[in-house]
Amino acid sequence: MASSLIAYLESVKARDPAARSRWEILLYPGVLALGLHRVAHWLYGGGLFFLARFVNHLSRALTAIDIHPGAKIGERFFIDHGFTVIGETAEIGDDVTIYQNVTLGGTNPSTGVAGKRHPTICSRVVIGSGAQVLGPIEVGEGAKVGANAVVTKDVEPGSTMVGIPARPVPIDTVNYSPGFVPYGTPCGEECDPGRVRFTELEDEIEVLRREIAELRALSQPKPKAKSA
Repeated sequence: MASSLIAYLESVKARDPAARSRWEILLYPGVLALGLHRVAHWLYGGGLFFLARFVNHLSRALTAIDIHPGAKIGERFFIDHGFTVIGETAEIGDDVTIYQNVTLGGTNPSTGVAGKRHPTICSRVVIGSGAQVLGPIEVGEGAKVGANAVVTKDVEPGSTMVGIPARPVPIDTVNYSPGFVPYGTPCGEECDPGRVRFTELEDEIEVLRREIAELRALSQPKPKAKSA
């Protein structure tokens, strides 16, 4: 028990450069919210729904983080800061990091597969602040969701999604920014999909200009040869 707690606190410290000690991490709202969720989820699994909801409301009042007691959460889950909402049928793998103001939201109860309305977040995913991950979709292992992105479709493992609606960044972010990527958002102009697309358009325009110049040259009448 103690070794598991120490391993969890160390994993949080590795992801948060502001943490200076394990004792300090114990005061983090995300750590407290996860601990209370473990209790609420145990009560929920035992059919004690009112008590589970009571613990859930207590946790929300203390931490500003709302995790439905029915949500399934793996090991070493870390919510950095607060104001996050996680729905009832959400499933979260191991070593997942979520920043503030994130929603793992649901769809209409009449849709979804077998009643599942909320996303499945695979292991080692990073979700940046303000991101909205909506519906019974799957975010693949090791994927990153950038700040304020809106994700409504499945995400391939290892990809980085940015924008509204979210699209993959056309760059190898593992090599560009190896290791843990805070906020799920690799920094730098090379990782801006808008800039990348603008550069591609400029190249296409330059190619078209050359082709037009060649066609004009071909269409010009050739000068007549002078008679001797």
